Formats: sequence, structure tokens, C-alpha cells
Amino acid sequence: MSDKQKKPQVTLGEKGIYDAKTLGAPKVMILGVQHMFAMFGATILVPILTGLDVSTTLLFAGLGTLLFHLLTKCKVPAFLGSSFAFIGGYQAVSMIDGQLHPELLPYACVGVACAGLLYLVLAGLIKVFGTGKVMRFFPPIVTGPIIIAIGLTLSQSAINSCATDWLIALVAIVLVVACNIWGKGMVKIVPIIIGVIGSYLAAALLGRVDFTQLAEARWVGLPVHWNETGLSVLFGGDTSTLVSAIVMIMPIALATMMEHIGDISAISSTVGVNYFKDPGLHRTLLGDGLATILASLFGAPANTTYGENTGVLSLTKVYDPLVIRIAAVLAIVFSFSPKFAAIIGCMPEATRGGVSLVLYGMISAVGVRNIVETQVDFSKSRNVIIAAMILVLSIGINYSSAGSVGFQVGGLTISLSGLAVGALVGILLNAILPGKDYKFDEDIPSETGVDFAVRGREK
Repeated sequence: MSDKQKKPQVTLGEKGIYDAKTLGAPKVMILGVQHMFAMFGATILVPILTGLDVSTTLLFAGLGTLLFHLLTKCKVPAFLGSSFAFIGGYQAVSMIDGQLHPELLPYACVGVACAGLLYLVLAGLIKVFGTGKVMRFFPPIVTGPIIIAIGLTLSQSAINSCATDWLIALVAIVLVVACNIWGKGMVKIVPIIIGVIGSYLAAALLGRVDFTQLAEARWVGLPVHWNETGLSVLFGGDTSTLVSAIVMIMPIALATMMEHIGDISAISSTVGVNYFKDPGLHRTLLGDGLATILASLFGAPANTTYGENTGVLSLTKVYDPLVIRIAAVLAIVFSFSPKFAAIIGCMPEATRGGVSLVLYGMISAVGVRNIVETQVDFSKSRNVIIAAMILVLSIGINYSSAGSVGFQVGGLTISLSGLAVGALVGILLNAILPGKDYKFDEDIPSETGVDFAVRGREK
């Protein structure tokens, strides 16, 4: 092969990659489509489970990714999709007696936007004090039990949804489990979306789906609806509901920020570049936080860096961030089709329930994995006490008759969810009890084990 025929390589760390110029426009577009489909199933699943709008979700997944790339100097090949960790927050605010009240979702969105502000606070602290000094307040003994509690507190809603049609729910459950255990290639990578499609088709064949909404939907339309945005209630909504939603949801950011750090570590490991150093963890947190704030204020789910797309990076060995930005643009284009959103809206509740049953259990399992992989020492009484208080308060308060802890501040009634109380108590206990043994190392990033993706990372 002549020198002209040889493909030039760009080297990052110890791994060779091909950049966009080397591959050419057609291949780069195909790779962008692949990244778009990699995030697609998980990203649209969050609005399906919470009642948020699918089109709005796709729009701000794309916009959030582009914003993230801008703030990280276009160096980090990460895609930002819907975060599963906040599902419990949306449901805590919008579900009353097991029924979804869509008019309350904008209040939850404001709560998630405020949670995004914590990313900015952490980014600022890391910039000023350094990563190690800040991260010692958020060790795995705090974040692990919080993640376990997130999954367990969601379990009741999954069972209630399954109960609407157990046959359809079981189809989803069986497909997800079978694809995850015995599937090969792409089948193993996307078990959730296969479970959704299979259960949906079964329900349609049995005549258990109403497609009226699909028939009435337009092919092209705007993806943002003012009455579904957080902005619609931020200045004119009920103040007590707004404050309660903020206080309930903000503590979830403690878990999602750890998820972000794990994802950036995984991307660093995959590409062979320490992104904790350049462009810096403070920049990636800033990008993720601002993307979440933007998405939430306009009625989309919180954003998070996606493990699915990191898996694609590992498979293709193409790490050029331009490919990710192409996927983001494609997501924006898809968001302008109400017809597509209507297909999702017609989905049976039992399909959602079956998928949720597996997914929520997986979230709790992620918390267990977080504790195991970081080798938390439960022979120490302090660690046992911290974990016990987080779990008992989070789950106990959630399933109490009130479902939250309420108190008066002036003329406002503020409600704290079990997860909020558990997280705050866990952080406080970890700060004051002696015997801390956790040290965060930014020189050699290692995964924290926190990954809310619908599948575990391939090791």
C-alpha cells in the first residue's frame, strides 16, 4: 500500500483513533446515526415513564449535548441523554394516590433545574479547592445507599402499572431478561427497547391499544409546549408546591453527580485521555449542570452523560467528538415530529410497568454495585450507621401515610421526601463521624460504579 493510500492516524494517549477528516463525510454521518440510536431507547424511556414530552426530550438531549461540547472545549466525546435517577423525583411530585397529575410535572421540572444548580456549585468548589478536597464529602457510603433507595422507592409505581394488564407487562419483562442474558451483539445492548417494542406489539395485536392519538397527530410541529415547561410555574405557580418540589428533588443530584464522575472516568479510560485534567472535571460538571437546567426549564428530563455511547466509542475506536455532535443534531431533527411522539404516547401502561419493574430493580442493584466495587468497609460501625439511616429514612418516610415530612416556614408548607431526608442525614453523619477512609484520586480516574444506564457497562 502506498503512502497516499495509507489512512493517517491521530493518537490520543496509547490508543489510535481515526478523526473525521480521515474517515470522510459519509462514514462520519453513519457513525453519527449509530450514536443517535445508541442513546435513543434509554432517552425516550424516561419521558415514557414520567409523563414528560418525548419531542421536548429529544430536542434538549441534542441541545444539551451541543452545550456540553461547547463548555468542554469540544474535547470530550460524550452524549447527554435523559437521566433515570430523577424518575423518583418526578413521581414524588406528580403522582397522587397512584395517579399521574400532569399539571404538577412543571413543578418537578423546576426542582430538577435547581438540582442542576448543585452541579454548578460543585464545579465551582472543584475549581477553587481541587477535586479531592470536595469529593471527600460524597463517598460511596453515602451515594451507594442513596441509589439503592431511589430504586426501592419507585417499586410501588411499577407494580401498580403492571397490575393494569399483567400479560402485557410479563411480555416486556421476559423480553428484557431474555435479551440481557442470552442476547448477542446489538440485541444484548438494547434489551429495554426490545422489551418495549415487543410488549407494545403484543398489546396492539390483542387489540389493547388506542391509536386515536396517533391518527390525530401532525407530522411536523414544535417540540416545546409552554404549559408543560418549568418556566410556566416558576413565577406564577403555587409557591408551596414549588418549594416542596425543589426540596424533594435537589438531593438526587448527589447521586447523579457521582454518576457523572463515573461516566467521565469511563470515557477517559476508553479514549486514553485524562479528561479530569483537560478540559477538567469542573468544566464537564458545568456542561452537564447547565444542560440539565436548560432542559428542565423547558419541560424535558434532566440530562446525564450516557454509558451507551461510551460503549459505542469502545466498539468503533472512533473518538472524534464531531461524531457525537452529529448525533445531537439528528436528535434535534427528530424532535420536530409530533407523529413520532404520539406513537410513544399510545403505549400501554402495562408495557411501561413491565419495563419499570426491571429498570427500578437495576437502579437499586447499581447502588449495591457501587458499594461493592468501591470496597466500602462495613466492619466499621460508622459506615453501618450511615447506610442504615439513609435506607430507613428514605424508604420508611416514602411508604409512611404522609409520604413525606412536612413543616411550616412562615406561610409556606414545605415537604421533604424520604430520599431528601435520607441524603441530608447521610451527608451530615459522614461529615461528623470519625474514621473517614475514602480518598478521591483525579490523577488516575477510576469508575465509582455509579451508572444509571439501562444496561451495565461491558468490562
